[in-house]
Amino acid sequence: MAREQRSSGDLREGLVVKILVTGGAGFIGSNIARQLLARGDEVHILDDFSTGRREIIDEFRGSARTIEGDIRDLDACRAACKGMDAILHLAALGSVPRSMEDPVTTHAVNVTGSLNMLLMARECGVDRFVMASSSSVYGDTAVREKSEDLASAPLSPYASSKLAAESYTKVFKHAYGMNTVALRYFNVFGPYQDPQSQYAAVVPLFASALIAGSSPTIFGDGGQTRDFTYVDNVVSANLLALECPPESCGEAYNVACGQSVSVKELFEAMRQRLGGAAVAIEPRYEPPRKGDVRDSLASIAKVREGLRYEPLVSFEEGIARTVDWYVETTSATSQPR
Repeated sequence: MAREQRSSGDLREGLVVKILVTGGAGFIGSNIARQLLARGDEVHILDDFSTGRREIIDEFRGSARTIEGDIRDLDACRAACKGMDAILHLAALGSVPRSMEDPVTTHAVNVTGSLNMLLMARECGVDRFVMASSSSVYGDTAVREKSEDLASAPLSPYASSKLAAESYTKVFKHAYGMNTVALRYFNVFGPYQDPQSQYAAVVPLFASALIAGSSPTIFGDGGQTRDFTYVDNVVSANLLALECPPESCGEAYNVACGQSVSVKELFEAMRQRLGGAAVAIEPRYEPPRKGDVRDSLASIAKVREGLRYEPLVSFEEGIARTVDWYVETTSATSQPR
C-alpha cells in the first residue's frame, strides 16, 4: 500500500527530507549526494558499482545509507524506494561508444531500469522523481542552438535509451500524476570524473594526459563544439527540480551554460591552466567516432523559466577548478606512504 504522499512544495518546510540517489557512487551522483548531505537531507544511495566507484563515497560512510543493487532488479528498486520523499535517478550506462558496442545492455539498464524505478516509486508513494537525461537525444541537427521543442534525432543506442526513459517520466506525470522532471545534461565535467574508465569523457582524458606529459587524442578535427557544463550547475538544477511547482513537472529541460566551446578550445584552456611544460604539448588526431554529433549548444530559456535555473559556474572557472583538482589528486596519490 502506498504511503501518504507529501504535497509538492513542502519538501523543505523544516522537515528531514529522505532522498534516494540512484547511481550515487558515480561522478554526478556523488557530487549531488555530497550537496544534499551538506544541506541536511537524509541521503540513500543505490548503486551496483558496475561503473560507480566505492572510493568516491567513502567520505559518506556514516552519513548516507548505501544500498548495493541493480535497477534491473525490481525487488532492489522497491526496497530502495520505500520511505523516500524524492528520487534523483542518475543510474545508467553512459557512453555513446559503449552503446554502439552493446545496445542490448544499454537498453536494459537505461530504459527498463528507469521504468522499474518509476514503477516502484509510484508503488511506494514517492511524489517527486528527477531523471538524468542527455543532450544526445537531439542528434546532429542543422539547428545550432538546441531547444526542447526541437525534434529529437538520436544517433546512438545510448541517445535512444535516454529519449525512451524521458518519455516514461512524462507518461508517469500525465497518466499517474507523479511529479517528474527530466534534465538533459550537456557534457558535464568536474571533480571525481574518472579518467581511467574505458569510456572516459574528454575532460578527464585530457587532464590525465597533460598532467602525465603526454599527448591526448582528439577524435575528428577538433572543431566540433560542445556546451561544456561544470558539475555544480547540474547539482543546482537537480535541487531546483526537487522543489519546482507541479506545473513545471512532466517536462524535459536542458541543463547547460548556453556557451559553445570547440574541443580545440577546451584543450587550449586546459593546457594553459596547467602551464609549464604542458603548454608545449600538442594533441594527436584520429578519425571521428561513430555516433558522435558535430555541434551541441543548449538553449537554457526553458529551464530558466520552469526551474529558475541559472548557471552558477562558467566554463572558464569550471575548467580552472577541474584542472586544479586533478593536479591535487594526482599529487596526493603519487606521494609515498
